[in-house]
Amino acid sequence: MSKYYVTQDIEKCIGCKACEVHCKTKNNSGQGAFFCKMMEVGPRLKSNNLPALDFVYMACFHCEKPWCVPVCPTGAMQRREKDGIVFVAQDLCVGCKACMTACPWGVPQWDADLGKVGKCNLCMDRIDQGLEPACVTKCTTGCLSFVTPEQASDEKRQDFANYILSQKG
Repeated sequence: MSKYYVTQDIEKCIGCKACEVHCKTKNNSGQGAFFCKMMEVGPRLKSNNLPALDFVYMACFHCEKPWCVPVCPTGAMQRREKDGIVFVAQDLCVGCKACMTACPWGVPQWDADLGKVGKCNLCMDRIDQGLEPACVTKCTTGCLSFVTPEQASDEKRQDFANYILSQKG
């Protein structure tokens, strides 16, 4: 299991995509390669009977047994032992796209500018410096949080409880 997660408070998110912009800027990813995505869901009727869209943050899950790692013929796709972060060693990537095919969530992205694959690595260089990922620190509404699995579980339970209470009013 990964030592870290990025969670989202959907009620706070306005779909501004600042997370995507700052991720692309930080990683200098090529056109069409998004290491995190803000997905539109809906519309749905809110408690006031007005339609609204929800926005769901999607990035790598940093799986405990990632399917992308064992299929990589060069060893470019790796998982760090110390914290479970799955990343691409760009110097080893030959652009075969095997990891893209293996990932059931479509996380690895083709970077046409580099002719290689890239993906969310939770800004592991920032984590190693004691900082949070760019998507979290630059989130306009503060809806993204960088947490441990224990915090994520507690936070999700509280968010769900708050959501249920808000639907009753």
